[in-house]
Amino acid sequence: MPISLLHGPLPVVVQTLAAVLLVAAIGWRTRRWRRKLLPLAVLLGVAVAAWARWLIAYDGLADDPAPGWLWLWIALTGLAAGVLVVGWRSARLWRRTTSALAIPLCLLSAALVLNMWVGYVPTVQAGWGQLTAGPLPDQTDQAGITALVAHTQQVHTLPTNGRLLPVTIPSDASGFKHRNELVYLPPAWFASNPPPRLPTVMMIGGDINTPADWVRAGNAVETVDAFAAQHGGNAPVLVFVDSIGNFANDTECVNGVRGNPADHLTKDVVPYTISTFGVSPEPSNWGVVGWSMGGTCAVDLATMHPELFSVFEDISGDLAPNTGTRDQTIDRLFGGNASAWADFDPVTVMIRHGRYANESGWFASPTSTYGQATQADAARALCDVGRTVGINCAVVPMPGKHDWPFATAAFASALPWLAFAVHTPGAPPVPLGTTPSPTRMPNTSSTPGAGTGPSRS
Repeated sequence: MPISLLHGPLPVVVQTLAAVLLVAAIGWRTRRWRRKLLPLAVLLGVAVAAWARWLIAYDGLADDPAPGWLWLWIALTGLAAGVLVVGWRSARLWRRTTSALAIPLCLLSAALVLNMWVGYVPTVQAGWGQLTAGPLPDQTDQAGITALVAHTQQVHTLPTNGRLLPVTIPSDASGFKHRNELVYLPPAWFASNPPPRLPTVMMIGGDINTPADWVRAGNAVETVDAFAAQHGGNAPVLVFVDSIGNFANDTECVNGVRGNPADHLTKDVVPYTISTFGVSPEPSNWGVVGWSMGGTCAVDLATMHPELFSVFEDISGDLAPNTGTRDQTIDRLFGGNASAWADFDPVTVMIRHGRYANESGWFASPTSTYGQATQADAARALCDVGRTVGINCAVVPMPGKHDWPFATAAFASALPWLAFAVHTPGAPPVPLGTTPSPTRMPNTSSTPGAGTGPSRS
């Protein structure tokens, strides 16, 4: 049975043990310890927490308030380090050992609170798989794909599940340095050789991510497998892309000083997927789904490139590319070039483009309060502008907060409409904004006291 990292006893046990060890490490000791040395350790803890809070705000990583427990455990980690350093000479061996053990446990406690905030790693097993780069659901290699194609043609029976294939997509057009990406092929893809010209959906994660995040944290493969099982093996091909190049390079999918991810997604990924997997090249058969930063990317890509994409789902994205304030964003992403920023501002893009002929979008935003109002307001503003230029769109509020469990549920809820909108064979008509019989609706409940999730994830 999976051991939860988002709720249940494990986080409480770890934090309790960390607190006990820290108290033991501090001890009563001497008057000099209590009056001079311990206050220095406390100041160090406060300074570390203040620095972490400033860094998150300065880099624009979160618009929502972090849970207070996060700052507390960061401060206690700094305190534990201070106790070890300033109390080393006066401590006995057992207290030194306790002080050394308290530091990683306090750090782990802070990491657990951070994880509960964003919902990035749901279970111990998922965390271990990510840490060790373990196999993903349905993962295979090119030899496995070739063998399955031959077997399917021989027995004339579709596989039960799709297959997930790691791919190395050339970056000849963009020059963007990226990691390996992933392509999900539904059971229907194996129905013929050459394969049928299926629709495709590009999947984009947040500003701190790996291409596998939609698979590990977002359960996208399980969700689309379930959809395919209900529709005769039919589902869109999914392409899990790398829009940042490394774990924390917030590009917002724009061409700028941090690389050319927009060119990579449009000029590298799309042609590669069409030529390698035989998917449909028609824009009416292409969609893009994004979460957090990826949601902003989804709107940008669809509105800037209607010749490539006709459908998008924006899950808790921002109004525009965002790495802080507007001036900070222009400086950090475009080297101070405001005109370049405007070229990637969805509102400006839509107004400049004028009437769209065949574009539709689903905006999913959490109903919880705090900073999520930023994303809800952005969704309404973007959809309002979109409607004036012919984009068929809907804002769909859903229970939850700005974290991966919410993204998981939002993708599952929109998938029936999304599959129909990109003309998936066998997908029944689903009106925009409705969620009939969701393919998969995970539990999006959060740990009590964990606070709300960050707006930049």
